Amino acid sequence: MIGNITPTLPDKLYGYLRPGAPALMLTTGVDAYPTSAYTWVVSLDHKRLRFGVDVGGSAMTNLDRSGQASLQIIGPGDVSYLVKGRSRRIKERIDASAPASIMLYEMDVMGAKDQSWTGVSTTALMYEWPAEQREAMLKMEQAVYAEMRDFAA
Repeated sequence: MIGNITPTLPDKLYGYLRPGAPALMLTTGVDAYPTSAYTWVVSLDHKRLRFGVDVGGSAMTNLDRSGQASLQIIGPGDVSYLVKGRSRRIKERIDASAPASIMLYEMDVMGAKDQSWTGVSTTALMYEWPAEQREAMLKMEQAVYAEMRDFAA
């Protein structure tokens, strides 16, 4: 139900994020306006998430300056959450994302806000790859999720 904020990830959200899922990352620029970027996110436990950040982008600059981030997660079965917390870079490059240059960040969850509405369903946020790239991109995506979960910080 909308408005319910918990200090840890609810079981439903933790379970959805454990294998990995796309999300929308929100950071705040020096001009105090929000910026957004698509990312991948995995849950490690009920208090920690890991996500990717493009090298050289505004999200990287914002995170390195403030450490504050929010992740908007929308999935099937009324999974609709905004998670906020303090984040830090833990790896300079997610190897499985090559040739893209994506760093690995870890978030200590401060709060998870359930944004679902009773009786209303949303469409899950997901990537749709071009047919000729689909198989390779899905394989790469699964490798990225595995590296994000398994990296020993």
